[in-house]
Amino acid sequence: MVNVLTLAWQTIRGRLGGFAGAFIAILCGTALVAACGVLMESGLRAGVPTQRYAAAAVVVGGERTVRPPGADALSAEPVGEQPSVPAELAGRIATVPGVRAAVAELSFPAQVVTRDGQLLAGRESLGHNWDAAVLAPFTLRGGAAPATGGEVVLDAELARQAGVGIGGQVRITTRSGPVPFTVSGVVDGTARQAALFFTPERAAELAGRPGRAHAIGVLADPGAAPETLAERVRGVVGGAEVATGVERSSIEFLDVGQTRTLLLAIAGSFGGFALLVAVFVVASTLALTVNQRRREFALLRAVAATPRQIRKLIGTETTLIALVAGVLGSVLGLAVAGGLRDAFAAIGVVPADFELAFSPLPPAAAVLLGLGAARLAAWAAARRPSSIRPVEALGEAAVERRELGRGRLLTGWGLMVAGLGGALVPLFLRGDIAAAISTMSTLVVVIGLAVVGPQVTGLVVRFLVPVLARLWRISGYLAGANAHANARRVAAAVTPLMLAVAFALATFYGPTAMTAATRQETVRSTTADYVLSAPGGLSPEVAAAAGRVPGVAAATPVVRTSVITATPVGDSVDVQRTPAQGVAGDQAGAALELGVDAGRLTDLTGDTVALSRAEADWLDKKLGDDVEFWFGDGVPAKLRLVATYTHDLAFGDFVLPVALAREHIGGRLDDSVLVRRQPGADAGAVASALSALPYPGLVVAPAAAALAPEGGDRQAQFYLNLVAAGVIVGYLAISVANTLVLTTAQRGREFALLRLVGTSRRQVTRMMRLEALATVGIAVVLGTLVALVPLALLNFGLRGNPVPAGSPTVYWGIIAGAVVLGMVAIGVATSVALRARPIDAIGVRE
Repeated sequence: MVNVLTLAWQTIRGRLGGFAGAFIAILCGTALVAACGVLMESGLRAGVPTQRYAAAAVVVGGERTVRPPGADALSAEPVGEQPSVPAELAGRIATVPGVRAAVAELSFPAQVVTRDGQLLAGRESLGHNWDAAVLAPFTLRGGAAPATGGEVVLDAELARQAGVGIGGQVRITTRSGPVPFTVSGVVDGTARQAALFFTPERAAELAGRPGRAHAIGVLADPGAAPETLAERVRGVVGGAEVATGVERSSIEFLDVGQTRTLLLAIAGSFGGFALLVAVFVVASTLALTVNQRRREFALLRAVAATPRQIRKLIGTETTLIALVAGVLGSVLGLAVAGGLRDAFAAIGVVPADFELAFSPLPPAAAVLLGLGAARLAAWAAARRPSSIRPVEALGEAAVERRELGRGRLLTGWGLMVAGLGGALVPLFLRGDIAAAISTMSTLVVVIGLAVVGPQVTGLVVRFLVPVLARLWRISGYLAGANAHANARRVAAAVTPLMLAVAFALATFYGPTAMTAATRQETVRSTTADYVLSAPGGLSPEVAAAAGRVPGVAAATPVVRTSVITATPVGDSVDVQRTPAQGVAGDQAGAALELGVDAGRLTDLTGDTVALSRAEADWLDKKLGDDVEFWFGDGVPAKLRLVATYTHDLAFGDFVLPVALAREHIGGRLDDSVLVRRQPGADAGAVASALSALPYPGLVVAPAAAALAPEGGDRQAQFYLNLVAAGVIVGYLAISVANTLVLTTAQRGREFALLRLVGTSRRQVTRMMRLEALATVGIAVVLGTLVALVPLALLNFGLRGNPVPAGSPTVYWGIIAGAVVLGMVAIGVATSVALRARPIDAIGVRE
């Protein structure tokens, strides 16, 4: 073992340039995996500091996940709306030993209206019951607690922004129009949310949810340990969530709990994909490094080195490189995790104040995974040099083997056929699953092309050789002959560049196809003339008031929410959270065209539901059947099916009665109101009358502005995909540069021989430029074709138009980046290789 270590260390010292590519690949791969580990750990135990419940040792809230019967823990789906708990639980919790007090807190939208009739911008603004102020605690800076229903206490920052002091008048809008209140006191404010406090009775009236509370804060007796107290409380609250420490903020802020779940999902999927790409990149880099040393291994085999010794030597070298690169990469991963968190915060996926959790576990796991990936790659790279017979060793090393094994050919072409088969799925399925399968099929085809790369590249190069020779006699002939004779080398250079191009195109243009299809169907399905909206939501009174405006034929409120479904799949249960909308069934037909193919929307009242045709068929439901699912806040539902429709891209798979949808969202406000004017009514007069409605912050816009794809979860998911894809493409760019530099740098003796037989330096340089153009051209064409076929089928299936949706500028930017990267990498390596005198370079060992 000592001899192998010594030989491996000496080899690394003598070939630092050759091992640099593998070092960089492992370094970057480990950094990505470590960053994903930090994100995953943060999803388990990080958050933001609690604010409203800072004095509460334990906080009790509604269940934040839905786990249907038969589903495992990993299948539990987080709720999309703020859950609530029965307020009467406070009395039961108060009897638990160690509990000093249990206070139910109400939380509801409450916004201050300025003197000029506008809403105060900035932080989210919520109203609460004054008796819950003790949970922070909120301390009176001046004045007194609210004593009557007409009094309110503001936090200090909110009072400053409103320009009002103790005893002053302020108008506040909640679930109705502005109402005047007298400011009875001012308290020290919170950083994340603006707080307004009312008497308990007035708060219950404004919240509009009798018997329900946002959460219950538990104040502990002196000396009572929070964890011990939490265990006791769990025994009396049934299935409610009980939290201590940083977990309290997940109950206080809905977005914190959602962020933690999102980080777990991102870290799991992104980390797994990053590890897969890392194995691919490290394997290709190591294969090139080992291939450069064919003569060295051939000589070792000729002097009686056994295959096992060759494999052990390569494995030991790789282990040494991987350990150093892994340790450095794991430290770098901490900075990468912070950068990813900042990027996610910039696009609104995670709160800007969400803190990451750091511990030695993610870096250590990244080092081990990086080492394992490197050893796997080393095993794959060592198979060929260790398996050739000693008698054939030198001959095998001197000439590149042209043919591919039967197993490799079958595997590669099989993957390509499977990928192309998957690309046909969008012709039969719609929705996000079609887009996901389309992107996955692109990657499968790319992997298949990588496996049979030398064969495909050889076929392409065969057509390029006469073209290059005809256009550039000497340099063109040399470039074509080199590419034709070294198809494996060209394939090794083409594959990572092709993968980067195809992955970037699929990642960007896949979601844009879905967005364009949704926009197209929404425009076709929206028959309203105006859409009304406001920051934070609209009072339910707005729709009724808009319906009374002269010239208005119909005004339907729209509530955007989500539902959770559970579908048995074999022995498991598939749990999904899907978008849903609440509409007024008696008004919806005048403003929306859902493509109803069975039943009537006018029946959409009470405990009923309308399903998309695809969802109804999937659930095997017919009109009159009961449909079971969970509302966005986790409350189980059992509703009667009264209609099915076909415009599911625009409206989702579930449409609920608007009153029922309001009951299960935190603020109980409408997202928008769609208004259609009467035939012949003056458009300007109707728009002016709508704008004059006495609701602060009301915005009247053309109905086209109501297009759902422009915002919300779909837009956030699109930007999230872009960030993740950007990181992966950046890593692939490093692989491309590594590969191109290595494949060019190993040709120093070849360049020297060409120059010694009379080829000028300029001709060699031109030859390499032509080879670079051929390499980049093949990669760009194949990468484009690989992505174009699934994208065309996806767009045709969703939109009826095979032309990919999205800006063509992005495509040309991706291609330009690939061309610049390829040309620069090969150009720099060629320039370095030509610096040495030919007579010196010809004697350099390989």
